[in-house]
Amino acid sequence: MRESVQAEVLMSFLVSEELSFRIQVGLRYETEDPYAVRMTFHLPGDAPVTWAFGRELLLDGISAPSGDGDVHIAPTGASGLGDLAIRLQVGSDRALFHVGAAPVVAFLDRTDKLVPLGQEHRYGDFRECLERALDGILAEENAG
Repeated sequence: MRESVQAEVLMSFLVSEELSFRIQVGLRYETEDPYAVRMTFHLPGDAPVTWAFGRELLLDGISAPSGDGDVHIAPTGASGLGDLAIRLQVGSDRALFHVGAAPVVAFLDRTDKLVPLGQEHRYGDFRECLERALDGILAEENAG
């Protein structure tokens, strides 16, 4: 049975040091793909853009810098639940977002109630999830 956890949060999209604006971002977690979290960014004038990455990466990024690849998440404050900086990168193109940690922690808490951390293997086959993700990437590359 497919179950999910969803939340809507406001993030600041930092265009430059002088310019940022708030955007709506949808967070989604599904038992069908228990290792991943999806963020759908609703940018003005553009079609929504969805990024999928590991739930553990998001969790780790709350307390310390996390992520070596296209997704990097880090706390911006010295201590406590301040803001998170989320950097997404494709090639040399980067986008930087700031979000309050509290709504992200609340979302992750709800995902943990649905699928406890470390128990993902009981809900989804990692190999099947990986193959499905790779098929989606290949389909996007072939379409574009």
